[in-house]
Amino acid sequence: MLRGLATLVCFQGIGEAVVYLSDMPIPGPVIGMVLLFATLQLTGTETPEWLGETGHFMIRWLSLMFLPACTGLFFLPDITTDQWLPIIGAMFLGTLLTMAASGYLMHRLMPDPDGDSQ
Repeated sequence: MLRGLATLVCFQGIGEAVVYLSDMPIPGPVIGMVLLFATLQLTGTETPEWLGETGHFMIRWLSLMFLPACTGLFFLPDITTDQWLPIIGAMFLGTLLTMAASGYLMHRLMPDPDGDSQ
């Protein structure tokens, strides 16, 4: 688990450095995960078990990582009182689009269990 966490943090740091040096408007962790994906693809190896276990563990507790951001909204009442409708709309639309995109990708990328063509 520690090896996987160290690898993820290392790639996040590399992504942050790339963003800092290039002044790109993309978050460093996103760049880091793209670089990790590219590294795994270029080496032609499967995802190592230790990295997969760390990723699954972190995804299992992902909702806890959003708690600080959500509770921070309660301490900014002057900003959120007149913008609650756009915030709820963005959350609803973002959730709807994410679910639709995930369903579409799963339909396109997963093999058909019956063997029928799509």
